[in-house]
Amino acid sequence: MASASPNVEITAPLLPGFSDILSPEALALVAKLHRAFEPRRHELLAARASRQARIEAGELPDFLSTTQPIRESTWRIAPLPPALHCRRTEITGPAERKMIINALNSGADSYMTDFEDSNSPSWNNQIQGQINLFDAVRGTISYTNEAGKEYRLNSKTAVMQVRPRGWHLDEKHVLVDGQRVSGGIFDFALFFFHNAREQLARGVGPYFYLPKMESHREARLWNDIFCMAEDELGLPRGTIKATVLIETILAAFEMEEILFELREHSAGLNAGRWDYIFSCIKKFRSKQGFCLANRSAITMTVPFMRAYALTLVKTCHKRGAPAIGGMSALIPIKNDAEANEKALAGVRADKTRDANDGFDGGWVAHPGLVPIAHEEFVKVLGDRPNQWDKQRDDVHYAASDLLDFRPEEPITEAGVRNNINVGIHYLGSWLAGNGCVPIHNLMEDAATAEISRSQVWQWVRSPKGRLEDGRKVDAELVRTFIPEELAKVKQTVTAQGENVATYEQAARIFEEMSLSDSFAEFLTLPLYEAMN
Repeated sequence: MASASPNVEITAPLLPGFSDILSPEALALVAKLHRAFEPRRHELLAARASRQARIEAGELPDFLSTTQPIRESTWRIAPLPPALHCRRTEITGPAERKMIINALNSGADSYMTDFEDSNSPSWNNQIQGQINLFDAVRGTISYTNEAGKEYRLNSKTAVMQVRPRGWHLDEKHVLVDGQRVSGGIFDFALFFFHNAREQLARGVGPYFYLPKMESHREARLWNDIFCMAEDELGLPRGTIKATVLIETILAAFEMEEILFELREHSAGLNAGRWDYIFSCIKKFRSKQGFCLANRSAITMTVPFMRAYALTLVKTCHKRGAPAIGGMSALIPIKNDAEANEKALAGVRADKTRDANDGFDGGWVAHPGLVPIAHEEFVKVLGDRPNQWDKQRDDVHYAASDLLDFRPEEPITEAGVRNNINVGIHYLGSWLAGNGCVPIHNLMEDAATAEISRSQVWQWVRSPKGRLEDGRKVDAELVRTFIPEELAKVKQTVTAQGENVATYEQAARIFEEMSLSDSFAEFLTLPLYEAMN
């Protein structure tokens, strides 16, 4: 156990370079933010639990009557810096050294580097990621692979945005006054302290993505943190800009209020589709009659997802804010031209729809998809950097539209098996330290693993959880499929030359979380406790 600064303890090894990131001055900012805002974080997490209990009792979400004046008044977010005007293509991925270089060089307008869903939050990943970003901000980052190939930054790179962890996650290796710090505050404070001034000197700024929020009060907490951090570094109010991922069903009812709370610091909203689907399953898992079809059937064109996407575009443009489309998880497929063309066509269709709907840009998971996404947005935008002027006054959705959870069919054996396979494969990789995993030609992260296990949990419990052939999805069926799918995962992983040591544990965890009487809010919470 190392003492970092007064009443701040680090309970993990300080590897080479770590002390520079975990400097007393940087940790002093972490500690100040923790002491000022940790009680509010816990209050808001308790409010989440209380809201879930009311939903379990039959309450349905609706637009808030108490904030109606905000929705009806005329206001706009603060003007955005030029670096955030054009975001037609955004690429995402963890703060891994080679990934950072490839993403910044990809030709995308923006790169969201991730400490959250596509990252396995081991101590080494978190701090080495901060070191990598420190070097990237200064243009000095490089990487040499085992074959001797060198990777360096081009003269023109994507604009960097950083996603810290969500409010539910702690950083267990750093204690302030004997208490764990928030993972989000920790990630934000370290990056901001070391890089904000350097970024401003280079003509950009400290830009962030904020995940997993469920209410405008949670956005207000981030805004207050930003204000204190700016004051601590002597930076003007509004220097920080942040895009909020709307990836929970409850946040969808408070999009205008979330923009309002962050209006000095807002850089718009993003349609975080995969976590959004998971949130719908999680929030209404016990609702009589609720039962979604196979994951593959829940596309952006089904009723509740369509309402969510168009409402987000309308909300953002009404307030002068960017609307960024979600992740197309498809990736290029090597050695199968026909399958590759099908995947690329799927990405093209996804971005064509988003661009025509009014989104100002969208996400991809692989550098090879940047040109396709860019091309589809340019077809609609031309040489304009965005389409903030597209107001979508024709869009009118009520609460009932956001809650129109269809389709309920089909649920197939292949769908159940795919969820089990993806869940085991992802969990095994996550436990081994990799949070961004190509599985079945899709780039999977924690959100898709959450969908996999939560769907199985819900199908087992719902009377509607029946396969097309009439069989009930029950614990016996799931327990039959798990060892069969585990064997397939091991075969795949072995063929890729990777270690299978963590996959037996992953299968046990998937079975426990899918069949337990209680529902774990996030699978990453118990996994993180088991991680070194």
